[in-house]
Amino acid sequence: MTSIDDARDARVLAAADAQVRPALDELARMIAIPSVSSQPRHAADVAAMADHLVGSLRGLGWSDVRTIAAGGRPAVLAHWPAPEGRPTVCLYSHYDVQPVGDPDRWSTDPFTATERDGRLHGRGAADDKGGLAMHLAALRAHDGRPPVGVTVLFEGEEELGSPSLDALLAAHRDELAADAYVIADCENWRVGVPTFTTSLRGVADMVIEVRALERPVHSGEFGGVVPDALTGLCRLLAGLHDENGDVAVAGLVRGTAVEELDHPLDRLRAAAGVLDGVELIGTGSVADRLWAKPSISIIGMDTTPIAASSNALIPSARARVSLRIAPGDTRENAVECLRRHVIGHAPWGLRVECSSTEAADPSVVPFEGPIAEQARRAYSIAYGADPVRAGTGGSIGMIASFQAAFPDATVLCTAVADPDCRMHGPDESLELGDFARACRAEALLLDRLGR
Repeated sequence: MTSIDDARDARVLAAADAQVRPALDELARMIAIPSVSSQPRHAADVAAMADHLVGSLRGLGWSDVRTIAAGGRPAVLAHWPAPEGRPTVCLYSHYDVQPVGDPDRWSTDPFTATERDGRLHGRGAADDKGGLAMHLAALRAHDGRPPVGVTVLFEGEEELGSPSLDALLAAHRDELAADAYVIADCENWRVGVPTFTTSLRGVADMVIEVRALERPVHSGEFGGVVPDALTGLCRLLAGLHDENGDVAVAGLVRGTAVEELDHPLDRLRAAAGVLDGVELIGTGSVADRLWAKPSISIIGMDTTPIAASSNALIPSARARVSLRIAPGDTRENAVECLRRHVIGHAPWGLRVECSSTEAADPSVVPFEGPIAEQARRAYSIAYGADPVRAGTGGSIGMIASFQAAFPDATVLCTAVADPDCRMHGPDESLELGDFARACRAEALLLDRLGR
């Protein structure tokens, strides 16, 4: 752990501390805007969220603030010019959020920020409006005049897989060029432990449709001879894993985690809510399985619901499959391997069609060089604990996009979230102490890079 070096560190930390409560109040106002990018009925809310951020950035005294788009949802772009000889840092977070799912599974209204037990609850609190509020707090700790150049990019469609980000990076390359990118969309290893994410799995989404019949037919008259599509789909999906639960699709990259962190099984089971007696799947270390090997999950299915079912063979059925892609692989290879496996393993000659929509590459993010060293020192001071490096099984495709567009820059993947934040699920929340520490750390990092 690194101690405070001088009075200047102390002044910056005190200034950041003074901004935490106002930042949480603004975060509550942002949570109240249901900016769900995947639902057309919330298009006006997505636009309202972008407008809110434009107003917040102009409130810093910045004049170069606007929204940009490349056929998708608007992104907010802003600039503070770099003093002579100082680097430029790009601060990234996204303002769109996931749907809330069944609201009855939430303890409180998902779009009303609620503080309880040391956490702030609400959709987007951790993913990723907490990151927006942290960036704003760090900038306000410097009275809106940081000692480095700052570019702000707040994206509005990350939860869709950032489909237009590559076009934005190409169209605004000069404006988005920076020496460092601070991407506040990851997760700390645990509360109180600052974490830089150094590897991320990619993701590929595929819808598999199985067709057997032209129409439903009597299950007694034809069952036992004529196949039904749902049984065929179930057999096909079951073949995506072997008996150990490892992915059985040939051709996918399978790696070994380079991050040296022990992942306690009891903590993992508790964080996921695994029921007593349910076994964990896969082979190898937990870090390997979560961070360095592919995984496949069935996340949706279209078939006859029980309430509408009759004694008839089902003619067609569909499933949505989510494939997490190991670092070192590519989305193109992964999609093709999955498609080839599905087509090649269809039972009974059933007709199978595959369509892929969302896809994002995995990333390996080096944590090295002078900017990374300043980040290590700043976060150690602000948290009172040494940072660790961790992988993540989740996917943030835009990190690979930034790396491809700006290969010489340092990318720092930071966090306000923690393993108990329940992002994407009911009762999403932000740990208030870690939010304060994250605000302190980023404010101090900007200061140290400007010295």
